[in-house]
Amino acid sequence: MAKVAVLLAPGFEEAEAIITIDILRRLNIEVETLACAESRGVVSYHTIPMVADHTLSHKIDTYYDAVVLPGGPQGSVNLAASAEVVRFVAAHDEAGKIIAPICSAAARVLGGNGLLKGRRYVCSGDLWQGVQDGVYVDAPVVEDGNLISGKGLGHAFDFALTLSARLLGDDAPVREHAEHIYYPW
Repeated sequence: MAKVAVLLAPGFEEAEAIITIDILRRLNIEVETLACAESRGVVSYHTIPMVADHTLSHKIDTYYDAVVLPGGPQGSVNLAASAEVVRFVAAHDEAGKIIAPICSAAARVLGGNGLLKGRRYVCSGDLWQGVQDGVYVDAPVVEDGNLISGKGLGHAFDFALTLSARLLGDDAPVREHAEHIYYPW
């Protein structure tokens, strides 16, 4: 069974995180939420307190099949500024694991730390204009090797379903589930 880490930094975009977690778990993909803070308690962009499964510090040497990076104006800034997050993402990327940023996370976390490595990606707004090491593509979801990026909250279902299909190696159960939740994917 595939196992995914969802990184939650203070100010994370809660809907991007929760929609992704929900879709992955509905498709029987194991998800662990990791707080990128001193404690498991993290407050989201819209001040919703959440308790993560673990802190990133506790799981820093654990490898997952995918690492999800939700956006959020402050959440992605906090992810990008964390040496622990950069180390964790870089190690997973080097191991060929899926790196999955959504919204501002691709530009701020990956682009801001030299982790795009020339790959195609999408992010929210005009943040792409400050990125030097990737190729911006204006699309809901962009896949390039082990990088799957989502444009933003309005495309969170497309992002989560695409990630699920990649992890399962089969889009048939994902399409069936999308129909079940009345989502045209």
